[in-house]
Amino acid sequence: MLIFAAMKVAVFCSANQQIDPDFFKMTEELGHWLAENDHTLVYGGVNQGLMECIAQAVKEKGGHSIGIVPRIVEKTGRTSEHTTIEIPCENLHDRKELMEIKSDVFIALPGGIGTLDEIFSMISGATIGYHTKKVILYNMKGFWNSLITMLDDLQAKGVTRKPWRNYIGIADNLNEMARLLCKN
Repeated sequence: MLIFAAMKVAVFCSANQQIDPDFFKMTEELGHWLAENDHTLVYGGVNQGLMECIAQAVKEKGGHSIGIVPRIVEKTGRTSEHTTIEIPCENLHDRKELMEIKSDVFIALPGGIGTLDEIFSMISGATIGYHTKKVILYNMKGFWNSLITMLDDLQAKGVTRKPWRNYIGIADNLNEMARLLCKN
């Protein structure tokens, strides 16, 4: 049996609706699991895509979330009504910094350019000692396989200081995610 200490879990993910429906199902399962295990969601606070999905799932199970929302998003009315606490910030740089400060671990769900930026900001901070928090790629249906291949290639070419898996965990399903979070 896995025993979990309550954590603040940052989730980076897509704000797009036109993606694989299975990603929404798996994201909902993760959100329910987070709430059922007394973890707090820390996320971008947007009312679209996987961001809205996970916030709604956490709320459905009585969990709590912290949405860190750039003011430009607030101005366009794209903030989620499922957020427990909303923290406004000036820009995406501030959002990442606040998510890093407010979280114990980072999970990357399927996402695009913004998600990649968030992943690599957290990993680069860990590699030079700003924090010791792990990034976990939730490899839903192999979504992150090409990134994993690229990271393996970078390591094989000697351009990473340490093995990249020292900083990044990979979970293909919720059970693997639970094991990685338990080790954190």
